[in-house]
Amino acid sequence: MKKTITLFFLLVVTLLSAQDQYTKGMEKAFQFWGEGKTTEASNLFERIAMAEMDNWLPNYYLAQVNTVAAFTEKDKEKLAQLLGKAQEAIDIAKAISPDNVEIMVQQAMIHTAWVASDGATYGMTLSPKIVAIYNKALAMAPDNPRVVLNKAEWDMGSASYFGQDTTPYCKDIERSLELFANFKPESPFYPSWGKERAETVLANCK
Repeated sequence: MKKTITLFFLLVVTLLSAQDQYTKGMEKAFQFWGEGKTTEASNLFERIAMAEMDNWLPNYYLAQVNTVAAFTEKDKEKLAQLLGKAQEAIDIAKAISPDNVEIMVQQAMIHTAWVASDGATYGMTLSPKIVAIYNKALAMAPDNPRVVLNKAEWDMGSASYFGQDTTPYCKDIERSLELFANFKPESPFYPSWGKERAETVLANCK
């Protein structure tokens, strides 16, 4: 009996220690990212993802940090490397957590980064995929603020590209802010970003 209790205690300690390492690692990765150290953040998210094989979040953020960097990258080769790494990570995240709307939004962002880098090359093939992703995500989670915000931003960008009025989509940005106010993350490090972006977009609307 004592042996069983000891083994159970050791298992609990091990699990808590692993969880503590995960928390510290994620916090450090976000710190790197906040300091503009994209490569260091990417590398740390990747190491955490390799250790947390059943957790979609490290791969999600690995994809996101590389995607965000790609939006401002002018070198085509570096951009391809960033989005290649992002796609690999989000594919793993999808396998861990299928039909996850947060992952869908990130996939749409990867496609959008390609379109933003070269609309003539990627617009025709990826735009329909982006629209399909957002429509599916909205049907699955109509009250997810990132789904509402990102779909509205994509719709605004498409309308602007074709010389159409973007004003009708401002109401969707307003709705996303209402949703952000009531959004409760499901777990530590669960995606909660977007409110500041929505406020900026709405300010431009007005």
